Amino acid sequence: MKIYTKTGDSGETSLFGGGRVGKDALRVAAYGEVDELNAAIGVALATAPADLEAALLEGIQRDLFAVGGRLASPEPDRSPATARKTVIPDDRIAALEAAIDRIDEQLPQLKAFILPGGALKAAHLHQARTVCRRAERAIVALHWADPVPGEILSYVNRLSDLLFMLARLANHRAKIADRTW
Repeated sequence: MKIYTKTGDSGETSLFGGGRVGKDALRVAAYGEVDELNAAIGVALATAPADLEAALLEGIQRDLFAVGGRLASPEPDRSPATARKTVIPDDRIAALEAAIDRIDEQLPQLKAFILPGGALKAAHLHQARTVCRRAERAIVALHWADPVPGEILSYVNRLSDLLFMLARLANHRAKIADRTW
């Protein structure tokens, strides 16, 4: 199978379950932002220390594939196999919340806004957080036009909070104090 199909040369792309839309459609923008978020998390994962919450971040990357797949499937009933793979169960959102709480217990109390940066790992996690917020805005824009499952909205909202906490944890473990505004 060739990596290029030439089917997108006219500015359209295919959706799971059939149908074609412009590459500038809200739906394509939303799953494109999720793809960029996944790549940003990959950069953070590749940055030392590689073992800092690596299993958690890899699980999130897998979840983001499911989110992107669901966003690319406006009619999930037309593709049942894809629909099954693109569900974000409530326990995944609960896992993000548990991780946030667990990390929060390890950190000094937050008393001011934090400037992004510090250790390279933290800087990459802060960058991933901002990409997550952009993805969330794109998903919400799609949601107003064509409703998105609520668990996707919750998951991405919680994920940005977790990425913030992970950035703080990376700085804390590197013994670099958060810089406040």
